[in-house]
Amino acid sequence: MKPKIVLDTSALFSMEDVPAGIDAYTTGGVLEELERYGDRRAIYLEHKLSIVSSSPEFEEKVNVAAKGTGDIARLSPTDKGLVAVALELKAEIWTDDYSIQNIAKVLSIPYKAMGVGGIKKVVRWKYRCQGCGRIFDEQQPDCPICGSQLRTSRRK
Repeated sequence: MKPKIVLDTSALFSMEDVPAGIDAYTTGGVLEELERYGDRRAIYLEHKLSIVSSSPEFEEKVNVAAKGTGDIARLSPTDKGLVAVALELKAEIWTDDYSIQNIAKVLSIPYKAMGVGGIKKVVRWKYRCQGCGRIFDEQQPDCPICGSQLRTSRRK
């Protein structure tokens, strides 16, 4: 039986072709990202990958985990869908995205970094106001105290 691998946009950017010997999966959102970035392989890759969507119950598990680490604001809908697919298929995910790796680690999904070193431990994020310095556990559109933008930083 071939290993099941879910491929992120960053993984596909670092490959010339989908490796032989794996069952490769991705989402429609990843192919849209490839096209948006001008990667002309999207049409070709459609024939080499299984294009799948995630189920709502697995998306909810990803959302809960992402809220717990503070990654919820750092993950795009495409990112969350990829992690949900990997969780549902019990597949490994190949990605260079640290937030995807972070959630994968929390959810015990195996992952492989393709072009960069992967994360070593789970990171929990907090949000610091650039103006007044106040710290929030959850992402806000802006600081409710002074109105400045918030930036993510690692929790200690």
